[in-house]
Amino acid sequence: MIPVYRWHLAPEGLATFRQLRAMELRPAGQPVVAQLERPRRRRGPLVAFLYRIDLARPVRPMTPARWAALTKANAARRVCAECGRDAGYRIPSSLGMCVQCADAPQLAA
Repeated sequence: MIPVYRWHLAPEGLATFRQLRAMELRPAGQPVVAQLERPRRRRGPLVAFLYRIDLARPVRPMTPARWAALTKANAARRVCAECGRDAGYRIPSSLGMCVQCADAPQLAA
């Protein structure tokens, strides 16, 4: 069982994933040491996992191959599944198609 701390009351030397990333660090496979909980009224509590800062390692630099793969993946997310055109923006996963194709049935009615 890992210790649970209230929001803003974590001990020194622990950080969340986002805090580590802001320090240009990564957890590097270490286990979760503790967790933060912030109560919410309607839904369950917000939870953030804490990692030890002294065991964190620097973020790996992006290689040219990783940049190329990321560029290719982002380009694929710009192509509409309906019309096949490059939308010029990343297509929202909630629509699954460009805004023009999503609005076409409403405009025809």
